[in-house]
Amino acid sequence: MAWILVPLATLTVIGLAVLWPYTGPQTIATDQPARRDATVTAVQPQPCTQRTSRQCGSVTVRLTSGPQSGQTVTATIPEGPGSPVVEPGDKIIVGDNEAPGGPPQYAVLDHQRGLQLWILLGLFALVIVAFGRWQGLAALVGLGVSFAILLAFILPAIAVGKPPLLVAIVGAAAIMFAVLYLTHGFSVQTSVAVLGTLVSLTLTGGLAVAATEALHLTGFGSEDTGLLAVFLGEIDPRGLLLAGIVIGTLGVLDDVTVTQAATVGELAAANPSLGARGLYRSATRIGRAHIASTVNTIVLAYAGASLPLLLLVIIGGQSAGTILTSEFIVDEIVRSVVGTIGLVAAVPVTTGLAALVTAQRHKA
Repeated sequence: MAWILVPLATLTVIGLAVLWPYTGPQTIATDQPARRDATVTAVQPQPCTQRTSRQCGSVTVRLTSGPQSGQTVTATIPEGPGSPVVEPGDKIIVGDNEAPGGPPQYAVLDHQRGLQLWILLGLFALVIVAFGRWQGLAALVGLGVSFAILLAFILPAIAVGKPPLLVAIVGAAAIMFAVLYLTHGFSVQTSVAVLGTLVSLTLTGGLAVAATEALHLTGFGSEDTGLLAVFLGEIDPRGLLLAGIVIGTLGVLDDVTVTQAATVGELAAANPSLGARGLYRSATRIGRAHIASTVNTIVLAYAGASLPLLLLVIIGGQSAGTILTSEFIVDEIVRSVVGTIGLVAAVPVTTGLAALVTAQRHKA
């Protein structure tokens, strides 16, 4: 295992060094107004000109950030769908529109959610640590490492023009090595899961490339990619699609590989007489049940994330064939199908490797 994993880990470190965005991405200048924290002290409702508005008029607020902190000003409530509904005492964010030669104009932008979000995250961490104990704490640290690699390496590297697919592969490998060993410890069982994840991730990446080529996908299946192409110019939209598939699949792959490696270990401990074949057969039956439920989870996760898009498709009045073959739908189908095939492949690969290693250790 070491003869295989050490060179792969070394290649990952080299990839990080070569692809690292040393200059950092260039920020894009926008004409967005400055954002100021404020507290609503009074609401002055007015009739709405648009029927879809939920609340119109203006509010009196006390600014709590910025150069005018402590002052009381009037801010307008924007009309239209999604306009914030505010009440006296609400903590909100207002936009400070600097008017040339005149006083600043304020408009309600959003609610402040920092405190509520921190409480929710604290509850999340408490539940994880209470149930997982030290391993749960290690999992939280691993989650932090994943976000750190994503925000410090993957996104900035793509933004400065590095190949998205290559960046995603190197970043996914770095996340996998760091998180799996940090969460589950340095052991043969964890090494089996790491190797199984690498093999399955490689298969997933290759299949994703073949599928996007065969289906002539451009990567412009969403408006977000179009905006990135306008702002960044040289970005590879198809590579960005492939990078998303690789990173998205990794999050479920390590679940399957760790579970299969642990299953083989528990089966061997419960029945030491089982050989490699017996361990493989028993663990594979468990893996089939796991995959059957995971497939449904992946499809529903994508459907839930794309619910507004699916609603727009339904009310568009187009035929089912036209809808299903449109690129913005095919992108999601490819994500689901390719990711699922990678998961299915992870079961026999990881289980077979774990069975061989475990059987040899018991013989020794």
